[in-house]
Amino acid sequence: MRPFTLEDYVGQSHLMEAGSPLRAAIEKNQLPSMILWGPPGVGKTSLALLIAEVTERPITSLSAIESGVKDVREAIKNAQKKRFFDQKPPILFIDEIHRFHKGQQDALLGAVESGVVTLIGATTENPSFEVNSALLSRSQVYVLEPLDVETLNTLIQNALEKDDWLSKHNITLKETEALVKYSGGDARRLYNLLELVVQQQDEEVVINNEWVEKVVKQNPTLYDKGGEYHYDVISAFIKSVRGGDPNAAVYWLAKMIEGGEDPKFICRRMIILAAEDIGLANPNALLMANTCMTSIQNIGMPEGRIIMSQTAIYLACSPKSNSAYLAINQAQQIVRKEGRTDVPLHLRNAPSQLMKELNYGKDYLYPHDYPNNFTEQSYLPDHLKNLNIYKPGDNPTENKLKAALKTRWHDKYDYD
Repeated sequence: MRPFTLEDYVGQSHLMEAGSPLRAAIEKNQLPSMILWGPPGVGKTSLALLIAEVTERPITSLSAIESGVKDVREAIKNAQKKRFFDQKPPILFIDEIHRFHKGQQDALLGAVESGVVTLIGATTENPSFEVNSALLSRSQVYVLEPLDVETLNTLIQNALEKDDWLSKHNITLKETEALVKYSGGDARRLYNLLELVVQQQDEEVVINNEWVEKVVKQNPTLYDKGGEYHYDVISAFIKSVRGGDPNAAVYWLAKMIEGGEDPKFICRRMIILAAEDIGLANPNALLMANTCMTSIQNIGMPEGRIIMSQTAIYLACSPKSNSAYLAINQAQQIVRKEGRTDVPLHLRNAPSQLMKELNYGKDYLYPHDYPNNFTEQSYLPDHLKNLNIYKPGDNPTENKLKAALKTRWHDKYDYD
């Protein structure tokens, strides 16, 4: 079902409609190296293959899961052999480029920079974090969006009419809502489910919502990494940890692991949770979550599941506080309402003599010059001097912080 012409490509109209920059680059055969960023099953690989087809360029494909630096260099060497005279550079397509470590990505730099190859990388992860800055600065990033209902229905019709296997069946399509729902905006998942629905009926096939629901329930390992179920499961996991139930936390963790969820996605959620829901009640929770992410990157799966389990249990059993989360929310609301605020003179930087003459930094009290490295002075603009943003949570760690603040600041941080 992969497209062979620009007109056959379904979805991503913001990239592929007539007159768009990407479509114009394809039609003129003036391709930049590019990163295609989007969730699974939205057409990244299909688009890369289509670009090669339309521009009549040789293409070499690598999977970042299976390839090393040696494979990258070999692919570049082969690309050099395929380029003759003034022909356009061959395309090097790297699927899941975010899984390449820095050394593997660095191996691409010279070839991309010199124009030996035109790189097309596909990633489900934010390239700002997963692709090194040197390679990213030499590439155009195109964002692919989850497929909408209209696009998914078009794909269903195309499959029933054009697919060799499906077109041989006597299929009556009555309803598509369930197919669309369980696809989660993922064309690959949609086609897999459509095939499964047809396989499980006899000669005359009727596709309706009831039958699709039945097929999905009979295949509980179908884990939707892009749609509603994906978000429901991660929500259940977060709420179980927040609620202090390690049994439930490990159960939902196992559900995600068995469904093939990206371990880094789970780890990122635990890092956020450690700061948002545990926070200052147990500052070590954030260290633990960060260590879990680093460990996953270093050793991978399946062993990484043990580290994620340990972390999830630790986070679930930790005392909880959302005081830091509430504090930054309140501070941002204040900042948005008031607009620009002048920094008090005594807090300003004074790197030049002119600034010193203008009283920048004057009357600033250097805390280390005072007993216990503290002295009272205002650190806020005058109109906000009585502002109270941080409100400690009721837990042993923050109770100690509360007492220390009251000792230093007296009434300003008196929460009683």
